[in-house]
Amino acid sequence: MMGLFWIAVIVVILFLIRRLAQSSSHRRREVRSDSALEILRMRYAKGEINKEEFGQKKKDLGYE
Repeated sequence: MMGLFWIAVIVVILFLIRRLAQSSSHRRREVRSDSALEILRMRYAKGEINKEEFGQKKKDLGYE
C-alpha cells in the first residue's frame, strides 16, 4: 500500500513539472511574438518603414 502511495506522489510531481514546462514555453513564445510586433511598430513610428511595408511585415508575422 505504501508503494502505491509513493508511485502516485511521483506521478503527480512529474505531471506538475511537465505542466510548468509547457506553460513556461508557451509564455516565452508569446513574449517573442509580442516583442517582434513591438519592434515593427517602433520601426514604423521612426519612419524606417512605410505603411505598406508595415502591413506586409505584420501579415508575415501572422497578425492579420
